[in-house]
Amino acid sequence: MRLHRNLVFAVIDTLKLIFNDNKYADKEIAKTLKRDKRWGSRDRSFIAETTYDIVRWKRLYAEIAEVKEPFSRPNLFRLFAVWATLKGIKLPDWKQLEETPTRRIKGRFDELSKTRKFRESIPDWLDELGVESLGEETWTKEIAALNKQAPVVLRVNKLQASKKEVRDSLFSEKIQSSSLSKYPDALQLENRENVFKTAAFKKGFFEVQDASSQLVAAFLNVEPGMRVVDTCAGAGGKTLHLAALMENKGQIIALDIYENKLRELKRRAKRAGAHNIDTRTIESTKVIKKLHNTADRVLIDAPCSGLGVLSRNPDAKWKLQPEFIERIKKTQQEILKDYSKILKANGQLVYATCSILPPENEKQVQNFLKSEEGEKFNLIKEKKILAHKSGYDGFYMALLQKEE
Repeated sequence: MRLHRNLVFAVIDTLKLIFNDNKYADKEIAKTLKRDKRWGSRDRSFIAETTYDIVRWKRLYAEIAEVKEPFSRPNLFRLFAVWATLKGIKLPDWKQLEETPTRRIKGRFDELSKTRKFRESIPDWLDELGVESLGEETWTKEIAALNKQAPVVLRVNKLQASKKEVRDSLFSEKIQSSSLSKYPDALQLENRENVFKTAAFKKGFFEVQDASSQLVAAFLNVEPGMRVVDTCAGAGGKTLHLAALMENKGQIIALDIYENKLRELKRRAKRAGAHNIDTRTIESTKVIKKLHNTADRVLIDAPCSGLGVLSRNPDAKWKLQPEFIERIKKTQQEILKDYSKILKANGQLVYATCSILPPENEKQVQNFLKSEEGEKFNLIKEKKILAHKSGYDGFYMALLQKEE
């Protein structure tokens, strides 16, 4: 591979914003890719994948390069030199990459790879928490799986198209995909492609949604004609899936505290042809109280640590702090107690997170069932998904039923 100066400099500029200015990797990479219209798909792939790679392996590369945050520009080039050396890429004769100790880099890599926190490039506290929560063996396998690049999975929108129609439409634009046997609405891309420019996407034939995430809406046992409340709808990935499963019949009330996310949901719903969604911003407790005892089904896709989706959000390893996890556990319990009141007698509720930590998952459900608010609820079933077993995001979901 021949390195091009303008592409490498774009990576360095983006890393500076992510590491030193604490910006979100996905947003900064998206901005960088718009910088030069002359860049082709290979150029864009190089910038995105190289940036994500260095973000993912920041601690390991920093240890090898013997640099510390905040990273100066020369130090960012040292991180890049480590990345290139380990990828077997010949470094060009640029002054920024002079005197790169290639042999020492490989030796340090071999030495540091013997220790999990360096090998998997994670903070000490996260490594300790993983062992405490999942056990040594499971955590070792799980964090290794979460450090792999996530595959691109699509959810076919059955309101607009069949799986075959979506596959054929993508194939006509030279994008190959394959069905996933355990996921009825899923197609996985053979190669990473920009599917948002395709005719199929513009027609609302599919959404990009991880295979594990696609299991949540189906777990809720919705039927056409029901009244369903999605309490933490966000931009509506699962809301849109619910609409498809309900065949556009009945009502879905999508709630969120962020109005801008619900605006995005409306835009996506229009493209998807989902007409049974009513969005409401949670501006006060009155919004929830008005819905008490009115829903056949309630989905609580709770805010969480996001540790199950590190493969697609590698910068979360560096932004996440132990104090946040303690705070979010309290928020999860409050949400579960408050939003469960929306459910009718004999209705069903799903509590879900994209976390792999039992304290955010099964322990939250156990605590809820012991509480005054949870005394009328029974646990019907639960599902724990680990990335090293599924090959997709880590997730948890619990189906609860409210007694008559």
